[in-house]
Amino acid sequence: MKHMLQICCKNNHIYKEFPIGSSLLEIYSGLNLDFPYQVVSAKVNNRSEGLNFRVYNNKDVEFLDVRDPSGMRTYVRTLCFILYKAVTELFPQGKLYVEHPVSKGYFCNLRIGRPIELEDVQALKKRMLEIVAEDIPFHRVECHATEAARVFSERGMNDKVRLLETSGALYTYYYRLGDTVDYYYGNLLPSTGFIKQFDLVKYYDGLLLRIPNKENPDVLEEVVKQEKMLDVFKEHLRWNHIMGLSNVGDFNLACQGGHATDLIKVAEALQEKKIAQIADDIFHRVEEEKQAKLVLISGPSSSGKTTFSKRLTIQLMTNGLRPYPISLDDYFVNREDTPRDAQGNYDYESLYALDLKFFNEQLQALLRGEEVELPRYNFTTGKREFRGDRLRIDPHTILILEGIHALNPELTPQIPEANKYKIYVSALTTISLDDHNWIPTTDNRLIRRIIRDYNYRGCSAQETISRWPSVRAGEDKWIFPYQENANVMFNSALLFELAVLRYHAEPILNSVPRNCPEYAEAYRLLKFIKYFTPVQDKEIPPTSLLREFLGGSSFKY
Repeated sequence: MKHMLQICCKNNHIYKEFPIGSSLLEIYSGLNLDFPYQVVSAKVNNRSEGLNFRVYNNKDVEFLDVRDPSGMRTYVRTLCFILYKAVTELFPQGKLYVEHPVSKGYFCNLRIGRPIELEDVQALKKRMLEIVAEDIPFHRVECHATEAARVFSERGMNDKVRLLETSGALYTYYYRLGDTVDYYYGNLLPSTGFIKQFDLVKYYDGLLLRIPNKENPDVLEEVVKQEKMLDVFKEHLRWNHIMGLSNVGDFNLACQGGHATDLIKVAEALQEKKIAQIADDIFHRVEEEKQAKLVLISGPSSSGKTTFSKRLTIQLMTNGLRPYPISLDDYFVNREDTPRDAQGNYDYESLYALDLKFFNEQLQALLRGEEVELPRYNFTTGKREFRGDRLRIDPHTILILEGIHALNPELTPQIPEANKYKIYVSALTTISLDDHNWIPTTDNRLIRRIIRDYNYRGCSAQETISRWPSVRAGEDKWIFPYQENANVMFNSALLFELAVLRYHAEPILNSVPRNCPEYAEAYRLLKFIKYFTPVQDKEIPPTSLLREFLGGSSFKY
């Protein structure tokens, strides 16, 4: 008789026995769960695992489809491997770089010694569809790290060799798909036949890998034009390339060679130069064109907007301008008039939590040269107050407005476009783990926020992680649709920052209890951040954007 184990299924709260060594796919089949979409992975004792994972002890299991972020990551990684296999077969000398998310898909750079033609993309897509139709299984090979490095070295995949050799792992794994091998820092689907929806299209000078919509996976995400975002990514990738740092393996080798301080100085100097260029552009518009009286700064959570606006203020002052910050928070409606969300709670993220009419009246009066009394919002009473703060602007005054709605046209509809200079700030991580494993910009921001919330807001990593999905939903609704309205985009990510954040994040993430749902995300972030050679923060200047999260800033917040 086969020994049995007990599975507690979190999807339907049913306990059921299965033979020891059953795969998650076999367990899923035996539970008769009714999912609206195909299941792609599962959480086993709050750790994400692939459906081929075999279970040898009693476990809690929660099955996921692509609507879950963890499930979507599994799906996209699998798609990337299928694309890579198609590239190796059609362009054996070609090099594929999965670079970054853009336009609700993934931008891929394919180097084949000549410009990519439409026929190349069509041939790749056709081969990918054939690979999906063949339903080839993925095999996970666990081995000594030196053995994996040898396998990759034989195939000229030196980006992966450097990553393995510098991350200090004794044992690792890689994946096989037929005779193609690759490495992904997370699980894949059991076989290529599990892929149902995707597209591959020509996108500027590269490819765009299109993925399912996260609410309705039966359809693909709409392609949204993000030319400015793409340009910012390209500019930073070019700098990384000049410095010889395309991926984490390169970065780790540079740190281990004693160059961490130089990397910090160059990255900080690049940001300062960019901020100075933005300030010069604003000055030019004010002085020569008698325009741009209002600087609007927006960006998602933990993008460093506050420090950016403070550093921009200093650069504007060096141009002989007088920046004056106005806080959007002071224009909240009285608390009882705040709109409510679907759960019936006050929705402070909503644009309509602001008194748009009063805000625009005051802005127009200021731009006409009139004096106004600025409000102050009392967060204790939930009421607007006036404390005698009067303001009249002169030709050298620039109003600085920083907030999540700053780029939304509905915020300032009566203000002429010529009077507005719009800046979008985000941490657009441009360094990759290796050629096929990008670092999601949201992971960068989440790690920043976990550290800041712990240091300054008394929040555990568990609390920050649990709130993150609602923060992201607010960004999707109120920030991302307007990012291309910006006159300029500023990338607040620093090449070295994840190596520095590792020191601060590890103890905070390690404190997340194993028995809570947030453990899965904490474990994933810990696993990912361990790829970086840790760098101490003592060389980071007190004006750095990172100081907003780590502490030690010379700015007041």
